Amino acid sequence: MTDFLTRARALLGDAHVLTEGLDAWAADWRGKFIGAPLAVLRPADTGEVAALVRLCAAHRVSIVPQGGNTGMCGGATPDDSGRQVVLSLGRLNRIRHVDLLNNTMTADAGCILQTLQDVAAGHDRLFPLSLGAQGSCQIGGNIATNAGGVQVLRYGNTRDLVMGLEVVLPDGQVLDLLRGLRKDNTGYDLRQLFIGSEGTLGIITAAVLKLFPRPHANVVALAATTSPQHAIELLALMRSRLGDRFTAFELISDACVAMVRQYFPQTPSFLAGEHPWSVLMQASDGGEQQALEAAFQSALESALETGLIEDVAIATSENQAAGVWALRETIPEAQQHDGANIKHDIAVPVSGIPAFIDEVVPLLHAAYDGVRPVIFGHCGDGNLHFNVSRPPGWSTADWQEETDRINDIVLDAVARYQGSFSAEHGLGQLRRNAMLRYKAPLEREVMRKIKQALDPESLMNPGKVIYG
Repeated sequence: MTDFLTRARALLGDAHVLTEGLDAWAADWRGKFIGAPLAVLRPADTGEVAALVRLCAAHRVSIVPQGGNTGMCGGATPDDSGRQVVLSLGRLNRIRHVDLLNNTMTADAGCILQTLQDVAAGHDRLFPLSLGAQGSCQIGGNIATNAGGVQVLRYGNTRDLVMGLEVVLPDGQVLDLLRGLRKDNTGYDLRQLFIGSEGTLGIITAAVLKLFPRPHANVVALAATTSPQHAIELLALMRSRLGDRFTAFELISDACVAMVRQYFPQTPSFLAGEHPWSVLMQASDGGEQQALEAAFQSALESALETGLIEDVAIATSENQAAGVWALRETIPEAQQHDGANIKHDIAVPVSGIPAFIDEVVPLLHAAYDGVRPVIFGHCGDGNLHFNVSRPPGWSTADWQEETDRINDIVLDAVARYQGSFSAEHGLGQLRRNAMLRYKAPLEREVMRKIKQALDPESLMNPGKVIYG
């Protein structure tokens, strides 16, 4: 590999070919997957990415694209062979163009999501993709995993927010699909191949993103309810009363609240007492704040009258709204502090959520005395983070040994409800085996043929998403 590294340094400069101190790039955010990269390569633009891909192809060096490295499934983590390079896209961070009349923004793949949100806001626009890691995740990684987030209810997944892409193919050619068109009926929609492909078909280097009018009225509330069934009925009520103004609906179990209170005791309490379930709701539009608050409050009064909720707190300031969201967004970090947990990012039809929870939780308790299901997520679009924390007395190592059994309990139920074993986090290494169990053979075969057609040498993020 000496010749390869020499040539890489000639392309990028010594400062951007790293071979020491690579721990930050070698492990995933959770520390579950740890590799040993040959080097970390840090290109500055699409031309350098293309040149590096050609160099890697010539030397048969596998490439692991990496953005902010905030993923949950090990999709941006190299293996331990010492023969894969991490291609870090953080230096590709230019906003190329903002078109206010077309409501689009063209940005490099290494742009931080929060930066894109701020740039859009500076133009009185909204880029609606929003998730807990937005201060460090990069838009290329969001696109590569088809990230979801908290506003899918109104704006859709990342897939729905991408109008065009620029992609470096496995042979080093640059596929330019950077077209800000809402209608383009000229054959296969190639950009959709790369959205959610996790870098296995090519390296996304830029994107044309949809912008929306910036809402100037926002209402955030936290409500207490007795069951997921009441939560789903509340969702239907709020959507019927508020329509597209209703943008977020997050279900939070009491185990989540207890865990956040334990590890982040400074988190404010908004509801008196303890409740089995909480629901975080948000509505927004471009009209008057007072009018939106009145409509929101009227809907909540109906929910109280019909017994769908027991209590509710409406944020009266931006700081309070941020505090309510902090409760939800701190859950993953609280779980990290708590120790070993077996994560599931699943989706079932919204109408099936109550029955799914009612079925799976008793199965877990029957299998493990004292087990702690930690359930939260974007209930409005059917996506739950159904995590299972170890029972008291279990060590981290022993609990991780139960991963396959826990997965069988949870994911077999997901399949019975015709759901998805990965809703928004992607597959990476973590869910690759689930493909074999739950994905139809013909679907897997079509995916494999696409992979072989674009990347016959399997140099693009090998070992992720699919086998072969």
